[in-house]
Amino acid sequence: MKEKVGYCTICGKELFCENGFLNAILENDHTLVCFPCEERKKKDVE
Repeated sequence: MKEKVGYCTICGKELFCENGFLNAILENDHTLVCFPCEERKKKDVE
């Protein structure tokens, strides 16, 4: 089952919950960030 849950706050990509797994990162401020944007954020910090 695939259910749309929102959009990435950085790039605007549609984000989904698939088979009970959220395909994104839920930030402390309750916003969603896709995995590629999260990886870019980590690389920018390093």
